[in-house]
Amino acid sequence: MKKRCAKEALKFVPEHGIIGLGGGSTIAYLAEYISVERPEVSVVTPSMDTKKLCERLGVTVLLTEEVSKIKIAFDGCDQVDHQLNAYKSAGGIHTKEKIIGKMAEEYMLLVDENKVVPELSYDFPVVLEIVPEAKGYLASKLTKMNMTYQMRTPELMEVFIKDSKMDMGEIDNILKGFTGVIETSLFYEVAAKALVVTQNGSYVIEKEKKNG
Repeated sequence: MKKRCAKEALKFVPEHGIIGLGGGSTIAYLAEYISVERPEVSVVTPSMDTKKLCERLGVTVLLTEEVSKIKIAFDGCDQVDHQLNAYKSAGGIHTKEKIIGKMAEEYMLLVDENKVVPELSYDFPVVLEIVPEAKGYLASKLTKMNMTYQMRTPELMEVFIKDSKMDMGEIDNILKGFTGVIETSLFYEVAAKALVVTQNGSYVIEKEKKNG
């Protein structure tokens, strides 16, 4: 299904210009297709693995800091809802991913149907990119909010949210408001589309445009 998802995503890749590629196996397949069928496309990526793969395939990789705008960015996620809010817990490169997402005219998530839910649950931890010196301070703040945590690395803190009645936007704002938090793995109102592959085909979830 991942290969098929990448093949479907190729239809959204322009013939020329700069695009963003995240990390993971679906993106790796997409990079392979791009190297053959979109050879004039250049790539920015937050993933070292994707960077190395693109270079090996002969795809031009640009430094993210030298780019200000890209046509479209592709990435995976752990879970996405019908409002295109998503959890991305695995990579720990959320700040770089969001920079590329914000530069993109469109940010598209590539997923299989099992990752799509009506509304995000709290089954996945929210991963915080933090300044290591803030660990103790953040631990005390999270405890007061009835949240538990564990450290993945000195810079990555997994936060477990239990029975919270707050919506995801509120949680995202609160967590990012703590001094020492750089970014979260909650992609709230970042994606514009999600390409969903099913057993029998694929479909696109697209953000509704607000009037006015």
